[in-house]
Amino acid sequence: MTTTQIVLAARPKGTPTMDIFRFENVELPEINEGEVLLKGLYYSVDPYMRGRMNDVKSYAACFQIDAPIAGGVVARVTESKSENFKTGDVVLGMLPWRQQIIVSEKNIQKIDTTIAPASYYLGILGMPGLTAYFGLMHIAKPKAGETVVVSGAAGAVGVVVGQIAKIQGCRVIGIAGSDEKINLLKDEFGFDEAINYKTTPNIKNAIAALCPNGVDIYFDNVGGEISDAVIANINFHARIPLCGQISTYNTTETPMGPRIQTMLLTRSVLMQGFIVSNYQSLFPEGIQHLAQWVKEGKLKYTETIVHGFDQLPNALLGLFKGENTGKMIVEAE
Repeated sequence: MTTTQIVLAARPKGTPTMDIFRFENVELPEINEGEVLLKGLYYSVDPYMRGRMNDVKSYAACFQIDAPIAGGVVARVTESKSENFKTGDVVLGMLPWRQQIIVSEKNIQKIDTTIAPASYYLGILGMPGLTAYFGLMHIAKPKAGETVVVSGAAGAVGVVVGQIAKIQGCRVIGIAGSDEKINLLKDEFGFDEAINYKTTPNIKNAIAALCPNGVDIYFDNVGGEISDAVIANINFHARIPLCGQISTYNTTETPMGPRIQTMLLTRSVLMQGFIVSNYQSLFPEGIQHLAQWVKEGKLKYTETIVHGFDQLPNALLGLFKGENTGKMIVEAE
């Protein structure tokens, strides 16, 4: 069987462009015992993939030149030589960008599409949802009445963070990059206020005006000048889950900014970087809470779905232009 895959053709310098991707046709072998043949249904694109394109040591292995890019994929079993999976099962795994994929049964898990749509397992019931849950509940530990600021608030993680904070009784302010996203955060996801960083001349002052009692929790998805502005308004004993720094992912030089250590020290602030796999042993807890809140209607979600396997590179690059609201997903057909 011949299938199409997308490989990393070259390492990007600065912002990635289409010429770092290459489409190839490859011949798949026969499947062996303990393996299944999958047809990709939904493919996740995520900001962390940019870091894996660099040849540097990090928490995840870098993508190899001339090898398929890999990420979260929801797929359907079309042939099985596994006792644990049958034809028609819908599964989730960290899989290569191929239309058809042969994989060991050890590298996939069955998902329950009666709880939520299959694509949700790449979003609110997958890595982004779990990232929001553990970053907020285990690091920030919100208390009712506290003020929470979320940057990248209209992204896959941010929309979940804000809603969980509201469930915990907090006041929530989101930061995003368009009036459409600002309205969505307030009208659809229940944020108390939101700031369009692209049209706000002084973000520090805007946060001060919306947070007259200061900021108790800052969920940092973006870094850069936005984070500088939020941290300038931080309270004593505040907590900062450090989730992402998308503003710096494509920079070729280390940007300079305020030295925040004095602020953290003198206000007894906790800032903790984390990746979701730190909490792997607790994933069942997180999924249980997220699924329950979705079922109860307390947790809403939105997806930006791009159609066509061949659109995967465009979708990934679109993340860095803010083209997504909620989780960016590519549907294979």
